[in-house]
Amino acid sequence: MQSKTTSDAAVIDKSPLFSKKNFLLLLDKGAAIIGVLLLFIIMSIVSDDFLTVDNLFNVSRQASVLCMMAVGMTFIIITGGIDLSAGSQIAVAGVLIASLLTAGVPLPLAIVVTILAGGLIGLLIGAMISTQKIPPFIVTLAMLTILSGVAFVITQGSPIAVADEGFRFLGRGYIGPIPVPIIMMAAIVILGHILLTHTKFGRSVYAIGDNEEAARLCGIHVKRVKMSVYILGSAITALAGILLASRLSTGSPNAGTGSELDAIAAVVLGGTNLFGGEGKITGTLMGVAIISILNNGLNLLNVSSYHQLIMKGAVILLAVWLNSLKEKKAA
Repeated sequence: MQSKTTSDAAVIDKSPLFSKKNFLLLLDKGAAIIGVLLLFIIMSIVSDDFLTVDNLFNVSRQASVLCMMAVGMTFIIITGGIDLSAGSQIAVAGVLIASLLTAGVPLPLAIVVTILAGGLIGLLIGAMISTQKIPPFIVTLAMLTILSGVAFVITQGSPIAVADEGFRFLGRGYIGPIPVPIIMMAAIVILGHILLTHTKFGRSVYAIGDNEEAARLCGIHVKRVKMSVYILGSAITALAGILLASRLSTGSPNAGTGSELDAIAAVVLGGTNLFGGEGKITGTLMGVAIISILNNGLNLLNVSSYHQLIMKGAVILLAVWLNSLKEKKAA
């Protein structure tokens, strides 16, 4: 029996490097990177304006808001949850900080209050999900409507313009040759990666998404961790809302509409399992790149917003379908 096993191992070791199995494994592990490279090449060919320094900086600056949302969404989806209210949270954060600044509140205090308000929203969502056992889809769908209404109540339906130069610097300024939003995005990505892969909290997030009951039996405080990921996600989303409002110099109740779908698509395209237990911040970064390049390229090609919605929906459906196939194959 032992000799047979040794012989089988030898056969496996001598399998060709470029076998179909190895190719499929490479495609599975590097699909997001391959997608980014292909999309980058295609857009460079079909549009003369794409591969310019100004446009690439513009893509990165616009991607900063989506990327920050997607980092928070990654934690949530790995636990097996979802947040459909992220777009409305962007709007609430924008109108809240705009209201505070126009009322004379100092910028640092206004930023802190807005982020804390985002954390409180996440606390409410997480508490409803973890303690009341209400499905995340239902809770966050309800919060999407509630928060959208709150944003319109605060503004009475009209955008709030902000003339504060310090506030504008967050969304439009540069530190050296690099835009401030890109620096903030990089900081959030690095911190999110460290938190997810090098801390006990990150290991608990993966354990809950993989098997919640097993995680509970292992001594993980499931309710506390679930609440924490929603608090974290909403606080990061509030910061993204501040950046968006700063770039626009306006707090608008319509800001962020539909951005939660882009964030979810970016996370899933980056390889995070929509059913929980698997995912990486680095993969999410690749997913954000795909969505951002696609958005920018379609705008440069003058594709109508209606057709862009169709294409985004198809991308999300494709990503979920591929995830489903991978799950069936693993099973």
